[in-house]
This record gives sequence, C-alpha cells and structure tokens, in this order.
Amino acid sequence: MSALDAVRARQSWSKVTDDAPSHDELLTLVAAAGRVADHSSLRPWRLIELRGADRDVLGAAIAKAEGDKSPSSKPRRAPLLIAVVASYRKSSKVPRWEQEAVASGVAHVLSLLLDEAGWGVLWRTGGYTRSKAVAKAHGIGKDEELLGWLYVGGKPTGKKAGRRKPVDARTFVTRMPVAKASKKK
Repeated sequence: MSALDAVRARQSWSKVTDDAPSHDELLTLVAAAGRVADHSSLRPWRLIELRGADRDVLGAAIAKAEGDKSPSSKPRRAPLLIAVVASYRKSSKVPRWEQEAVASGVAHVLSLLLDEAGWGVLWRTGGYTRSKAVAKAHGIGKDEELLGWLYVGGKPTGKKAGRRKPVDARTFVTRMPVAKASKKK
C-alpha cells in the first residue's frame, strides 16, 4: 500500500477489540513516525505507553480532574493508550508552537502507521489533558504538555470504520494574493 492509499484509507475506530500491538511492534512504528519534519532536530516529543492497570491510574486521574468520585472508564475503551507529550526544548530558532506541531506530527504519522499495520486507532483529547491530576499521573514535566492519547486496539471483524466526508481540496488550497500595483505620482 502506498502512503497515499494509507492516508486515504485512514479512519478513526471508536470501538476496538482487546488485541493490541506488542511493545516491540510499537517501537518499530515509533522509530518510523519520529522521522517527521523537525526543525533543528530537537525531537520535542515523547510517548507514554499505557497498558493494563496503567489505564486504571489514568481513569482515577481523569475522575479527580473532573471532580468525580468513580474512576473514569474511558481509558478502558482500548487495550493500549499512547499518551502524546510535547516536550519543549530551549531554542532561539524553534518556537513552542512549532515544537508542538512536531509532537502532533509524530502522533498523526504513528496513527497512520498503526492503521496501515491493521490496528484500529482513535486520537482522544479533552479538557483534562491540561489538568494537574492527569499531568501528575503521566509524570509530565514543567516544560511539557499532554496533547492527548492514541487509543489502539484490534479492528472488530465485520465492522466498518466510520464514514468520513471527502475533502474538497479546492476549498483549502489557494494562491498568494496578487499585490496591487501602487500608483506613482
């Protein structure tokens, strides 16, 4: 499958099975995803692998962030969660927004690679990604931000991914405006 075919076929999978890629399989895909465009090669990102009881710790942290008494069941919706962390580096050339874009790029490419490898993937976010309780549970440092989680599991047999509307590229691709000639007097 070509990269174009993989991107065209990508879908979000809100329901997945209990199967998940192994740690070693994940490392192979992360090594490839880490090749995204990265100004000054700062690698301003890191990923946190959550499996098993790690998801219960996250559920408790989400509950604390939301003021709930019962742990959230959201992290139990997939056997593997991959927390995406923007890990900012000091740089006079590369602003924080660009470093966050690199971390987001790694997550997106990783989601494409996981999908192409046959795994169902959904990128989840939420207001609690910036909460103290959730940051503490993940060990987020002072120069880091949690961008969300890739929820990963097996694609259920017989189920199709949700439908996405096609993108009309003409709506989003424009040309540089032509400057009006100034009149000299």
